[in-house]
Amino acid sequence: MRDDGTLDDQYGLDGSADRSDDTPSTEQLTACAEASTARGSLRTRFTALMNPLAARPGRTKMAMATGAVCCLGLVGGFSQIGARPAGDTPNPAASAEVAQRAAVDAASRGLTRESTAPATPAAAAPSASPSATTKPKPKAKPKPRRIVPVAGLDQTQMNNAKKIVQAGREMGVPRRGLVIAVATAMQESTLLNYASAVLPESQNYPHQAIGWDHDSVGLFQQRPSSGWGTVEELMDPEYATKAFLSALEEIPGWQDLPLTVAAQAVQVSAFPDAYAQHEWRANTVVKEILG
Repeated sequence: MRDDGTLDDQYGLDGSADRSDDTPSTEQLTACAEASTARGSLRTRFTALMNPLAARPGRTKMAMATGAVCCLGLVGGFSQIGARPAGDTPNPAASAEVAQRAAVDAASRGLTRESTAPATPAAAAPSASPSATTKPKPKAKPKPRRIVPVAGLDQTQMNNAKKIVQAGREMGVPRRGLVIAVATAMQESTLLNYASAVLPESQNYPHQAIGWDHDSVGLFQQRPSSGWGTVEELMDPEYATKAFLSALEEIPGWQDLPLTVAAQAVQVSAFPDAYAQHEWRANTVVKEILG
């Protein structure tokens, strides 16, 4: 310490001017050299620890070369992944399907894992095209009403009476004419479609009985030889009925005549009064058919 109270600093800038012993000794120089060498060795070891590649230049070059090769390989792989031939467009549906299958497989490996498969959306109902026209369903045709036999008739006789009524309604004949026609058929054929043994041809057509009254055929026993029609026509209940009613309508005031008189005027039968007995039954049958 100096007389002015300041500490002596041998390494200060003013040390050589203030101290009489500023000339270094041999021992001091030797100690400084050893300290400097020690500091250099420590610095070198610390640098080696911080940068191991710096202490081994050969390994450093090899590490740098290896890193460059890896980088080039990654760049090449990315270029191959990104490259795609022209016109080869990815299929989104296929990619989505592959991803979904992979997710389902991953979930199936463990029972405790929850499925990560995306929920499949419900198929949307097809919207009706505005241009499409829906055809209305055809209405079912009503089944023909089965007519229950009345007035002592069987089903075959009742069906023939129904054909007579239907043919008369197609002609627009009033109810009185229908009753006269049914009563006449009751007397002539008992409401059965007759063929004739005299006319073998008549047996070639649908029939329900065979008679022997000359060439008379059908429900009204009309004769082809008298000009009523051909054998085929007279064996048809519809044609035979319309032929009878057409002749009936030509009689003046036929609606006001007694049933037996009107029927006889058409048939010219050997028994003119026989038709009257069937009038009440004919009324019952026509009423049942007309409903």
